[in-house]
Amino acid sequence: MFKSMLLALFVSTVLAVPAVKREDLCDVHSVTLDLPSSETGTPLATPLASGPVFIGLGVGVQNYTCTTTGTYTNVGALAELFDISCLSPSYYDDVTDAAWSVWEHAPADITAADVIAALAPYHLSFVLGQHYFITNPITGSGLSPKWDFTSASEAGNPDAFVVGARTGDIPSPTDPAVNIDWLSLSAVQGALADQIFRVQTRGGQPPTSCTPGSDEIEVRYVSQYWFYGGSF
Repeated sequence: MFKSMLLALFVSTVLAVPAVKREDLCDVHSVTLDLPSSETGTPLATPLASGPVFIGLGVGVQNYTCTTTGTYTNVGALAELFDISCLSPSYYDDVTDAAWSVWEHAPADITAADVIAALAPYHLSFVLGQHYFITNPITGSGLSPKWDFTSASEAGNPDAFVVGARTGDIPSPTDPAVNIDWLSLSAVQGALADQIFRVQTRGGQPPTSCTPGSDEIEVRYVSQYWFYGGSF
């Protein structure tokens, strides 16, 4: 019962936004991504002049394991991605906030898929795909992030994915102790995109300390992913 009420609250929050669907077939090539400068970290790459191809909202978890020094280290992520390209750009951040307001406080039995499923009937979005980590396909060791549309929006197309390598990393401009870093990445494999940006992050940071040997943890997060280039 509570689960249904929470999902209804989320839907009503998003539907409170006026009719903001764009009339240009959801083409986002002209949408500009404003990136902040930072005195710490590695500067984010300059987005390709051709503009984004997809703008997605990720709802999921960051995974952490406890090191022998008693601090958490990231060992991947798992998120569902849904498309927000058809909304007016002025509402991207509002939808991000709305998703986080529910996801942050939702009980354990509500999944990222539940959140997306609640939105799908209203045609505000559709599922793009999934974000997860794989063994680095170039070196054969370590982990690399992958964005995979092959089972959703590009079902049946084996090239509809991208594996990225980080090119920039700055603290979140707001509440970096809570919100994970903003990133820029370049493609090392796949045809989905040449550049990926993780921005407007909400949540995802682990506790500051842990007991060595403790179980791996999952920390919920929401973020926008902007995809540039590729062959789609």
